[in-house]
Amino acid sequence: MSTDLHFSRVLPASRDLVWACWTDPALIPLWFMPKPHRALSAEIDLRPGGIFCVEMEVEGTVMKEPGVVLEAIPARRFVFTDTYAPGWKPNPEPFMTAIIEFSDAGDDTRYDVTVRHRSEEAARRHEEMGFFEGWGTVAGQLGASAAALRGPDPEREIRITRHIDAPPDLVWKAWTDPELLPKWFGPDGYHCETEEIDIRPGGRWRFTMVGEGQRFPNLHEFGEMEPGKRLTYRLSGFEDMRHHADVEVEFTPEGTGTRITMRLTFKDMKRADAMAFGALEKGYETLAKLAAVARILPR
Repeated sequence: MSTDLHFSRVLPASRDLVWACWTDPALIPLWFMPKPHRALSAEIDLRPGGIFCVEMEVEGTVMKEPGVVLEAIPARRFVFTDTYAPGWKPNPEPFMTAIIEFSDAGDDTRYDVTVRHRSEEAARRHEEMGFFEGWGTVAGQLGASAAALRGPDPEREIRITRHIDAPPDLVWKAWTDPELLPKWFGPDGYHCETEEIDIRPGGRWRFTMVGEGQRFPNLHEFGEMEPGKRLTYRLSGFEDMRHHADVEVEFTPEGTGTRITMRLTFKDMKRADAMAFGALEKGYETLAKLAAVARILPR
């Protein structure tokens, strides 16, 4: 017998939504434990060595099993283990390392799970405990929870979310200060050349995104703005400056930091086409640059 246990499913939701369910602590209780057991809360830090801990209730007993994140590639791969506790402290009784992989299956998500154990005996014990039944049930709950996150136009929407280690007022400042926004906006390897910027309801930011030997004209026309909470903008771009997407950004307190959630509704293409050219990955790269700027702002 191998030390690994593996199964695959196709989940009825796009991988941006499945990833959100795995990495947003507020969504973990909706699906993480096979009913009637419950997940009560979660603490997740996606940096390597960051905490991954879910508080669970099983037959009236509340328990926690703190582990650490080993790898997190947004909407592609998530690896965590209980071999270590936070701070890289060895766990005296390690049980498993979970490798979760996400890939496109049409409009759905292929969900591949590998759970690695320290010995064949440990893997056999996990299987006898009901690994396939339990993880299979949870996969069904995960798919349903992810599907429930769909907006009114799911064929044209993507959702991008991450935790930022800075309070909402500073993340808001990084997004709405005309000196700061151009410093971080855009994926890795790109920078912004601003022609006009006026960040207020009814204002606009006209700029050119430059990278990989190409230049992309962009226009953000700002709509609703609730300081520290929410903003919207209309995104136009490409050579013909067509209406490309409507964007909503939410800033939600999460511990001492902020949960950023971007919802993009594409107007000139379907979500699958946007995903094919890397819109999701580029969105996560952009939010990582936002996090880097927000974290160093004076508090």
